This record gives sequence, C-alpha cells and structure tokens, in this order.
Amino acid sequence: EVIGHVDRHGPLASYCTGLLLPGDRKSVEPMAARIAPDEVGAKHQSLHHFVAKAPWDEGELLSAVRTFVLPKIEKDAPIRAWIVDDTGIPKKGKHSVGVARQYCGELGKQDNCQVAVTLSVASDLASLPIALRLYLPEPWANDKARRSKAGIPDGIEFQTKPRIALDQIRQAIADGVPKAVALADAGYGNDTAFRSGLTELGLEYVVGVQGSMTVWAPGTQPLPARTWSGRGRRTKLLRRDGNVNRSRYPSLPRAWPEGRGRPCVGVRAPRAISSRASRQYAFIPRTGTTGVPNRGPRNGC
Repeated sequence: EVIGHVDRHGPLASYCTGLLLPGDRKSVEPMAARIAPDEVGAKHQSLHHFVAKAPWDEGELLSAVRTFVLPKIEKDAPIRAWIVDDTGIPKKGKHSVGVARQYCGELGKQDNCQVAVTLSVASDLASLPIALRLYLPEPWANDKARRSKAGIPDGIEFQTKPRIALDQIRQAIADGVPKAVALADAGYGNDTAFRSGLTELGLEYVVGVQGSMTVWAPGTQPLPARTWSGRGRRTKLLRRDGNVNRSRYPSLPRAWPEGRGRPCVGVRAPRAISSRASRQYAFIPRTGTTGVPNRGPRNGC
C-alpha cells in the first residue's frame, strides 16, 4: 500500500534485485540488462517509470518495514542501541544527486560517491535500518542549475550529517521506537550541537571524539577569542583564565574514578568509552567552531 498501485510491486522487486546483483553501474538501464537480458527495453521502461515517475514515499516504506520487522526482533531480545552512521555509495558518474568527492566508508578513502545518513536499531541478536536520507553537499545545495537538472525539490536545503541524524532520531522518538543508548563515531560525536540534541531528547549516548578535543568542567567555559587587532589572521583559538583548568581528551581515562570508564583501542587511535564517565565534562573542539558548550552534564565519550 505504501508504494501506491499494485502494478508497482513488480518493478519494486526488480529494482531491489538489480541493486543486489553484481555490477558496478546501478542505473536502471544496466540493471534491466542484468535482470531481463532478453527483454531489456521493456524492463528498462518499467524500472525507469518506477524510479522517475511513480510517486511514493521512502519514509512510509521504511516505516512499514519497521512495523513488520521490529516486533519480531523484540520478541527474541530487547533493543539495546540506536546506531547513527553514514554509508558511502561509490559512483562512476557526476550526475547522481549528491555525488561528490568525499569520504566513502566502503572504500576507506575519499572518492566519488554519494553518502546517506542512516539510523538503525539493534538488539544483541539483530539490527534493522529505520531511517535513511541522502546527504546533499553544500556545493550541490547552492547550485540552482544542477538542482533543477537533477530534480531536487526547492524545499531541500543543505544540512550537516549530524543535523540530519538528529532529525531522524526525533522522528523515531515521535513514532514510538523504543529508546536505547545512541552510538555514533567521531564524525558525529565531535559536533557539540549533536551531543546537546541527544541530551535534550533524553537519550544516553556513547560517541567517538577526536583526541584533540578539549573538555571543561561543569560551570566553566572558555573565554571568547581575542579581539582581532586588524593584522594577520583572525584567531579562533579558545582561551581560559588562570583559575580554570581544562583537560585534553586522552588524559580523561586516567582521571576518572575506577569503574566509571575504560580505555579501548579504536581503528586509528585509543578511545575512552563510557556512557557515564564523562557526565562531569563538556566536550568542545579546540577551535571553538561549533560554539560555546552548554554547562550541563554530558554523556558520551
């Protein structure tokens, strides 16, 4: 029902099959050739109409999948985590919406790709994606001619990945998805507004942060950057007075009470992981580019 007329069921199944089959190109014509080599023209027309002409809401489709699958997951084990991540989709051309040279997790490097921000829920036994939204890089969002050619609606504006993720989380809460600890890597954990948003939504979280992160104790905050003298570059570095101590992130595990946090080795550098240990600290980047932190408690790492 969520995709409309019953005639769309077949093209939907064919399109999903085409995405899963081997092959570098995932546009409708190459997929039609793989799915129906003896009737490529007819299959191409069917797939193209489904993708480009037939209106359906991917959010409603994901909601229907969640309604069907989530109770079956919860029957075996409770939901333990909400996982925020982004998925890179390698691309060959330059015309797919949002395609740009950016970091692609599938390739482990920067390359030509699309990126989708995803939210999944997970138990100890299974996981389920419940939200997915294509990230639109700022150059794409500001290019009217390119937007028009690609058919991007006028109401779609540039949003950072953390902002997209927060929107997905708010919608999941509104839909009644069982709350759990939110997990995210440093691409999201470095963002002060993202962490503050999770706290405001009542979610505990465990997130990665960069080792260059500076932390401030409750009730303290950095001083504003020095006033520009008119010479040289404007400074963005945060300052502190002589009565305020700050800590660099890597030193925190040694300072935490025993049992409140533990260091672990991540992919590229040591990380400290605890959903409680950092309640007494506010994390901010050294440059202060994301604004002054809130003074309240913080969960996460």
